[in-house]
Amino acid sequence: MPFVLTVDQRGSRRSRDLVEDALSTVKQLVHEPLLPFERTAGDEFQGVLAEPEAAVDAARLLMRVDAWSIGIGAGPVEEPLPGSTRSARGPAFIYAREALDAAKLRPQHVAVAGPEAGRAQEADAVLTLIAAVITRRSTAGWAAIDLVEAGHTFAEAADILGVSRQAVGQRLSVALWQQERDARPVVARLLREAA
Repeated sequence: MPFVLTVDQRGSRRSRDLVEDALSTVKQLVHEPLLPFERTAGDEFQGVLAEPEAAVDAARLLMRVDAWSIGIGAGPVEEPLPGSTRSARGPAFIYAREALDAAKLRPQHVAVAGPEAGRAQEADAVLTLIAAVITRRSTAGWAAIDLVEAGHTFAEAADILGVSRQAVGQRLSVALWQQERDARPVVARLLREAA
């Protein structure tokens, strides 16, 4: 079942347009979308993903910048798929729009909607908690996370950062990296069940 992300830049009238940067970054992360991420209107863009894990990863990446309202819609899309996201239709797009509207009213700026409302609410709750963790991370925490997630050992990360191995562990602990990492598969499962 597809997952649609509809994303809108917050405060775009007061800052530069970040859509092209975000599109470039998301396209590097998501290698095989059902329909590619593309600008749909003004400072908004959409993409259609086949797997809930990819939707969670894309949302997580966007949360890090803290410039976006993110709506995730789970559900069917009309087939055959067109060549462009802008031309696609179906319930998942309606749910993504509903989620985006809800996200704009929340402190964490992320929401989920889908046909299985109970599961969508559960996915929404866990994803909102992940967003709260992510948006509070320090630059030092992200530096440690980036290195460890890129495959470096704690010792290698410590050498690169010029700190002790224990300091890397402390940065990851303060950033709640392990807890967030453990919660991501839960959100993905709930997203799949919400569709």
